Amino acid sequence: MKTHLPKVNLNERKWHVIDADGAVLGRLAVQVADVLRGKNKPVYTPHLDAGDFVIVINAEKVRVTGKKETDKKFMTYSGWKGGEKYRTVEQIRAKHPEKLITHAVKGMIPKNRLGSQLLTKLKVFKGPNHPHAAQKPEPLKAAA
Repeated sequence: MKTHLPKVNLNERKWHVIDADGAVLGRLAVQVADVLRGKNKPVYTPHLDAGDFVIVINAEKVRVTGKKETDKKFMTYSGWKGGEKYRTVEQIRAKHPEKLITHAVKGMIPKNRLGSQLLTKLKVFKGPNHPHAAQKPEPLKAAA
């Protein structure tokens, strides 16, 4: 018996827009990762890219629970001696709120070439506007 492999038609990819206003960061990231991978479709296959494009707007208004706003630390390393930098959610939200959502989603997709390919379909924007209106994105309700 042979394994059935679905034909993934690149022309059938949809665009979805999610408003992150008031959404909890982790729950939003799970929902976005599932759509990127195609887990919401009947043709989902773990090793194929069957997902859709996702646009996230209002990234600066995403919510974190508890004391994560001030206590959770993100570390970056330049590669040089003493080049470690720690930033809180508060500091990241002030400069680059898109990175909060991108980092959370990146942790929920495969750590391989497929994961890199999936991340190119994620578009995160600071305000309520985005330049992808020509793709006619369908609104998706963010998980509360």
